[in-house]
Amino acid sequence: MAVKLFDSELKVMEALWHEGELSAGQLAKRLHEETGWNRNTTYTVVKKCIEKGAVRRSEPGFVCTPLITRSEVQRQQTDELIDRMFDGSAELFLSSFLGGKALSAGELQRLRALVDELGKDEKGESTGG
Repeated sequence: MAVKLFDSELKVMEALWHEGELSAGQLAKRLHEETGWNRNTTYTVVKKCIEKGAVRRSEPGFVCTPLITRSEVQRQQTDELIDRMFDGSAELFLSSFLGGKALSAGELQRLRALVDELGKDEKGESTGG
């Protein structure tokens, strides 16, 4: 599910991803402590998340539950960034992202394993899952 979330909506989602579900009152209290938002601001942002299909509201208690995962949002936003800034090239993105960064031997090994897995997927080979 591709849902475009703005920074304020991501603050609501982060709280829900961390807790699983919260009442609107609990969200308002938490976001007031974290960001200084007042209750009306929180409720407005929650409403936007509901309208976008990112959050479900249930009664009693106006309980908010995330309908999308952090990894779905990360994937979607990464794809948007690659499309917008790197002409859709994951290679250019990765080159820019890793340029000048020192990676540990373990990080390099995990990246090689990831690339190998992606190569298997491209060839239609089983990845054992």
